[in-house]
Amino acid sequence: MKELYIGIMSGTSLDGTDVAIVDFSKQAPRLVSSFFQPYPAKLLARLNAICRHSDVNLDELGQLDATLGLFYAQCVLQTLTLAKLQADDIIAIGSHGQTIQHSPNVPQAFTLQIGDANRVAEKTGISVVADFRRRDMAAGGQGAPLVPAFHQAMFQSSSEDLAIINIGGISNITVLPANSHTPIIGFDCGPGNTLIDQWCQHHLGINYDEDGHIAKHGHVNQPLLNSLLSDPYFKREHPKSTGPEYFNLTWLNKHLQHHPTSINDVVTTLCELTAMCIAESLAAFPRTDSVLLCGGGVNNLFMQSRIAALVSCPVSTTDSHGIKPDWLEAIAFAWLAKQTIEGKPGNITSVTGADKPVILGAIYPANLSS
Repeated sequence: MKELYIGIMSGTSLDGTDVAIVDFSKQAPRLVSSFFQPYPAKLLARLNAICRHSDVNLDELGQLDATLGLFYAQCVLQTLTLAKLQADDIIAIGSHGQTIQHSPNVPQAFTLQIGDANRVAEKTGISVVADFRRRDMAAGGQGAPLVPAFHQAMFQSSSEDLAIINIGGISNITVLPANSHTPIIGFDCGPGNTLIDQWCQHHLGINYDEDGHIAKHGHVNQPLLNSLLSDPYFKREHPKSTGPEYFNLTWLNKHLQHHPTSINDVVTTLCELTAMCIAESLAAFPRTDSVLLCGGGVNNLFMQSRIAALVSCPVSTTDSHGIKPDWLEAIAFAWLAKQTIEGKPGNITSVTGADKPVILGAIYPANLSS
């Protein structure tokens, strides 16, 4: 008998929304159907405005939360139609939401994701689990990264030490030791695609550097790269997490003031920055036998080649272990919803720094049966 959940993921790259229908009835999850919907131009502009500015209009925030919830619901309904499934076939939806602000290091740590789960439940008729990160923060954690618990469940091996590198807007690492008694480590390495995407959108009028074509044909500005790598975040001990509220064009432009560079060479330098902060994070775990890449960054072929050149062990993607790298995070939030529905914890304390394992998120029940 099938055990179907839906995962909704919209990450810091702000490219759109991934929806995955996943069957958990067997030991390995099976991706039943997937759907990607880019953000419409007007919605993207509103999200960019609210994510990139600290001066937030509360009326706009509330309306955007509602609008995004309706957008998520529409994406779910489209995915169900494509899969020829009904709402009654799905146990629950796990919705990550769109991160507006992630501030784990202020006196009262907080994180904010929007995309009203009430509206998703109301419009789809499916129970929704959302607001995953704040319970971990309430227990003293960073609220991120959360996907390492899924990495552990799917990939941990008793025969080799693995590292899973997710390259979304932000890059993060999960270290899975073969020894099950050794703590799992996970943290945000630094920028993934976010700086490259922001730069391309602002200076080149394109959403991203497709296949890493621009980066491949440019040159690394070494003084600029050295300046970027001097940021204290890269030397900070884990647990640690970050986001585009820290790594953004304002941050980049401060370094460019002292190291001006051509527009295309900035793209190459930012690509090298991502590859190097991943490689340097991995260097702290020299026993790693192999690296699995996932996230949208795997489609930047030049970045993938730079990571492979900088690390000392074999690099492949999670495709080699049966999970599509583009859909891993959406699948992970379907799994996290399953954990919550079943009353099981979804965080790893050695990753987030939380005081204890906790059940993540809030449950928004489906409509009553008529």
